[in-house]
Amino acid sequence: MTTPIELDDAALRAWPLPRPSHDGDKEARGRVLVIAGSAEMPGAAVLAGEAALRAGAGKLVVGTAATVAALVAQQLPEAKVVALPEDHDGGLRPEGLERLDKILAQTGSVLVGPGMAAGASTVRLVEALLGRINSQPVLLDAAAMDVVRQPSEARLPFSCHVGMTPHAGEMAHLSGEEKESIESDPRQRASIAAKAWGAVVALKGACTWLATPDGRLWRNTRGNPGLATSGSGDVLAGLVAGLMARGAPIEQALAWGVALHARAAERLAARIGPLGFLARELSPEVPSLMATLT
Repeated sequence: MTTPIELDDAALRAWPLPRPSHDGDKEARGRVLVIAGSAEMPGAAVLAGEAALRAGAGKLVVGTAATVAALVAQQLPEAKVVALPEDHDGGLRPEGLERLDKILAQTGSVLVGPGMAAGASTVRLVEALLGRINSQPVLLDAAAMDVVRQPSEARLPFSCHVGMTPHAGEMAHLSGEEKESIESDPRQRASIAAKAWGAVVALKGACTWLATPDGRLWRNTRGNPGLATSGSGDVLAGLVAGLMARGAPIEQALAWGVALHARAAERLAARIGPLGFLARELSPEVPSLMATLT
């Protein structure tokens, strides 16, 4: 069985992130497209979008529900925000992707899912999005991961570069297994899912396991219970998307994203307390953490 790599400081320093040249502009650092949020959870788009910029991406476009697009734009003045039509179940209508076609062609990475309504509309939108992707890496998070529950529609294993970020409950939902079974052997479950779906899978938990379809493994044991709070996963997804836009392969972006997310929580726990810090406080810690690990 493959020996996992521990995501400690030495491993990260030996696997440096792509760095822009000193004379590079914001285009050189990549554009992120974040499709996220809903009428009930607009904040997820804000958390993910800000995290993508804190990870070093140069430009940010957010596609979100039309009913909350103005609110998201106010909270993210650095972003271009595109209002997308909503369906009867609260999801985004797939035809709304036509408004993003030109942007998608110039995008370095795509994140879809944070705060989106679970249901048929979201699955159809993800299917349509994957059909439009060229070579850009895509991160599926939250409700967007439901596409793997319909393998004939998703054309599994994925033919494009896809990452996924389930926790144990979501993995149980996606795989049809019991949550207790996932938690009893997360390493194996992450590996099986990565191979079956053709995706790089980060199975989140107190120990997060990262698996690739070809059998490589990493694990992260850093962090603290304070990360188990609303919006924390949205921040992680945004960090990964931002790192992918900078040119990091999916597995590297996920590894660094998980590691930075955990270390940001440790800093907040030391300064504020082990519980009670907010998800939105994680992202501001990331730039100095990246500098420290470079």
